[in-house]
Order: sequence, then structure tokens, then C-alpha cells
Amino acid sequence: MKKTARIIAIILAVVLMAAALSACGSNSPAPAESPASPAASASPAAASFTTVEKGKLTMATNAQFPPYEFYEGDKIVGIDAEIAGLIAEKLGLELVIDDMEFDSIIEAVKGGKADIGMAGMTVTDERKESVDFTESYATGVQVIIVAEGSPITTADDLFAEGANYTIGVQRNTTGDLYTTWDLEDEGLATIDRYGKGADAVQALVSGKVDCVVIDNEPAKAFVQEVGGLKILDTEYVEEMYAGAMSKSNKELYDAVNNALKELIADGSVQRIVDKYISAD
Repeated sequence: MKKTARIIAIILAVVLMAAALSACGSNSPAPAESPASPAASASPAAASFTTVEKGKLTMATNAQFPPYEFYEGDKIVGIDAEIAGLIAEKLGLELVIDDMEFDSIIEAVKGGKADIGMAGMTVTDERKESVDFTESYATGVQVIIVAEGSPITTADDLFAEGANYTIGVQRNTTGDLYTTWDLEDEGLATIDRYGKGADAVQALVSGKVDCVVIDNEPAKAFVQEVGGLKILDTEYVEEMYAGAMSKSNKELYDAVNNALKELIADGSVQRIVDKYISAD
């Protein structure tokens, strides 16, 4: 009997102990599921920079520069527009394109009215004093447009002793800058500046200027559109295109530049360039 009672007591003790352990387990809080923090649910970069308008990337451009930016109906399209669109997408932003005079772009970026300037803009030391430039994403070539039968047959003719040609350019473009430094400042030419490249070309057609210095791609479009003109075989200068950004918003600069580098590395930028500029 005593043995049976002892066995029953042991069994009861084991049962009571198991119940106690079970009770302790049920009182312990279950591991909580970690809620996603705002930074985790949003783009990592988006949480670390500010833009002119929240949720948007504002691009300042001059949409008179095919194939980099031009109007297709009411929409601005082109190489710069598509690259900027992919950058905005990577950063979780909506791209907004603001069309303005070319010589207003850097001031818009400096003054906080635009996040980035993209307009076939060449990197120059002078511009670096006002803005920071992103990684270069394309190479541009300045060429010379002349009328058929022009005495100007090579770029060297502009630099010949006694030369005094009138050259049409788009104001504040590198065509303007280089011809001013190389020719006008040396007393070899007069530079006529226009708000649009197309206006400079029309001045050439009407005989107001002897030639036009402008980027090769829009030059080809203008010559194709307007009869009686040709592009000289000799280039005026080669240059690198990049985005212009404010010196006072390093976080945005880093985010945009890193996104651009990724797009260059994965071939996206080259595919866009190839779409608009043929190998010919």
C-alpha cells in the first residue's frame, strides 16, 4: 500500500510540475513580428535626401536640342529625358521636366528651382565653379554648319590669319564658350548669340552669319530639315555631357549619381543613346 501511495504521489508531482511549466510558457509573450520601419518600406535613398518638390525629381532643360531633348507633341522626350526618368524611378520619384532657356538652367539648379540640369550640358571648369557634375553619360562633338559653297571648308579656316567670320551659336552653350575664347577674344571672329540653336541656323540660311557651331546631333537634325546646308568633316571640339546639380545638396547628388552609375554599368544608358543615335 505504501509503495502504491508513493508511486501515486510521484505521478501527481510530475503532473503538477508539467502544468506549472506549461503555465509559465503561456505567460511569456510570444516573439513579436517586427513591423517594417518607414525607412525599410521606402527606398533607402529616398529617406536620406530632399528634392525641390517632395516625391518628385525636377529636371531643368532646354527642349530644343534633339536628340537629347525635344518635343514629341506636348511631351518632352530624348536621351536626357529617358535617362532622368530611369534615375527618378530608381529613387522612387516622379520625373518632372521644366523647359527653359539654356542659360537659365544652372541658375535654376543653384537657386533651388530644379534638382538637376540635363540638356546636353558639357562639363567645363567654368561651370564647375557654380555646380557639381554627375558622372558623364555621353560624349558630344561640336561641329560647324555652313551653307553649300561656303569658303569655310575646315575648322582651320576660322583660325586663319586675317579671318573675320560671323559665327552663330546658341547662347551660353559650349559652342558659344569655345568660339568666344578661341576666336572672338583673339579678334578672329564675331559671335552672334541666339536663344535657340534653330534660330542660329535660320540666321545662317538668311546670310546673317557665315557658319554655326553646335553639337553634332542637333546639327544633323537641322541640316536634314533645312536644305542647302552641310556639316564640315572636321570637328570643332569633343566634350563630355553630364548632369548639373547643386553644391549644397550632397545627399541628393550622391543618390542621383549612384543611380546614374548603376544605369551606366548595366547598359541602360547605352541602350537609350543607341535608340536615338545610330552607329552611322
